[in-house]
Amino acid sequence: MKYIKYFLTPILIFSINIESQNNTIGEVDLGNVSHSDAFNHIKKMVGEWKGKLHQPNGTIVDTYSNFKLVSNGNTIIETLIEDGVEMVTTYSDKDGELVVKHYCALGTEPMFAVASLDGNSLKLKSDPTPGYHPAHHNYVESIGWTFDATDSNKVRVDASLHLDGVLQDQYSLIERVN
Repeated sequence: MKYIKYFLTPILIFSINIESQNNTIGEVDLGNVSHSDAFNHIKKMVGEWKGKLHQPNGTIVDTYSNFKLVSNGNTIIETLIEDGVEMVTTYSDKDGELVVKHYCALGTEPMFAVASLDGNSLKLKSDPTPGYHPAHHNYVESIGWTFDATDSNKVRVDASLHLDGVLQDQYSLIERVN
């Protein structure tokens, strides 16, 4: 029993340190930051996800996402791969509001604002700040995540895209793999 105590204590300390964030870098106190409900909702996605993307024309391709918490827990970086094409999305807070920027394979960088949020889903809509117009640019108009009511390791991701002046809806069914 004595040996179990000495074996488990370092494991417990190590597991606590994995989950906590540093509050200093050298001598610089980073302070405590509170996050918006929308940011905390995206934190539920931290980890690896795989699934299938269903495009409007019936094509189904592989999709993979890795959500990683960085910057002392203040930013989430999503690496998204659809049919072998890699993209990046960042999630952070500014003045208590979720800020999302997507670096898209379409060659645009749309930003998003929260359209709706509840315990089971988060929907984002395009922020007009980048100045994209459907008649002139191809870009993502909206993104939404809905967790399966019975299994939080399954998520439906809905997205709408402006492609050559036409708004098209697509969705992915993904599952947590790590």
